[in-house]
Amino acid sequence: MTDLYAFLNNTVLWAAFLAWFVAQTLKVIFHLLKYREFSFERIVGTGGMPSSHTSTVCGLTTAVGRVSGLGSPAFAISMILTVVVMYDATGIRRAAGEQAKVLNRLLKIEKYSKNKTDRAIETQKALKELLGHTPLEVMAGAALGIVIGLVIPI
Repeated sequence: MTDLYAFLNNTVLWAAFLAWFVAQTLKVIFHLLKYREFSFERIVGTGGMPSSHTSTVCGLTTAVGRVSGLGSPAFAISMILTVVVMYDATGIRRAAGEQAKVLNRLLKIEKYSKNKTDRAIETQKALKELLGHTPLEVMAGAALGIVIGLVIPI
């Protein structure tokens, strides 16, 4: 029972979870304001403003720093994880999203061209384009995560 109690009272874990939850909630709100429609995809999906991956790891790292200290091995591990996630969000995943946009355009052009040679193209599902983040989306996620990591009671 003490392990369950310790788990449920792990403020570092709650800081990370809360940062993710707030970021995902903001994505839904921003989508509602911009498109005037609810999108379930914005609750669990990747991409968009702010970066929930970045928010999560920044909330985690900030809380770890507060609990364990900036010189602790736990903080070092968390900081490296944060840098990797932020790099991945703006680099690799964003590039994959940009490639998906180009491929979707090519598929659409081929699908409606006069000389259709491949039936598989007609049934090809569009690739997911909203994968990564702009630097602004990542910085907003970082700011959100840091603030939550600082204000959550430790």
